[in-house]
Amino acid sequence: MQTVVAIYTGQGLAEPLKKVFQELLPDIRLISIIDDSLIGDVNRAGHIPDLVSRHLVQYYRHAEELGADVILNTCSSVGDVAEVARTVIGIPIVRIDDSMAARAVASYARIGVLATLPSTLEPTLRLIQSKADEAGAQVQLVSGLAEGAFDALIRGNPEEHDRLLLETAKRVAETADVLVLAQGSMARMEQALAEATSTPVLSSPRSGVEQVKALLTAALEAKKA
Repeated sequence: MQTVVAIYTGQGLAEPLKKVFQELLPDIRLISIIDDSLIGDVNRAGHIPDLVSRHLVQYYRHAEELGADVILNTCSSVGDVAEVARTVIGIPIVRIDDSMAARAVASYARIGVLATLPSTLEPTLRLIQSKADEAGAQVQLVSGLAEGAFDALIRGNPEEHDRLLLETAKRVAETADVLVLAQGSMARMEQALAEATSTPVLSSPRSGVEQVKALLTAALEAKKA
């Protein structure tokens, strides 16, 4: 049985992502490592502190010890750590937003990025620009920070969170061909935002798991060859 270790910096995405795994990869062994102190440390610092990076690398190494075939890094805010760790970890590390970013630059020129936290917005913008550079594509990035939305969610007011995100999406959609959701936890809003803005919306959870599935399938085929 193949094993995937998903590493979370918060609680919110674990259950929704588990359902995607059950749909797309029902026969794998899925292990979740959740340390919800990490995203708080990133948000307070406004960047990824060294201690957070060290903890994440420790979790990647632990995933190796658990027999993981693939590691899924589920938090876009710490995607840069996953990128660097690929050079020292002996198994593939998938950034949950990697495929989403590649799809965006392959199909659209004006890309709006929606986030509720600056610590997620900036890494996602960098990732998309990196994918564009790799593909030789010219893209225009439009930042969409829904200020106050994350705080509303923390206060237990998801309706206010959704309202602020929707307002931001409508504004960004005026100058964008596609909307990219920087946080996987925002995927539940994908359809509502697309309908409200008449603009395609991309989210990361499903495409991230699809990338994991592709790697696992390729590994099985290589063993058979």
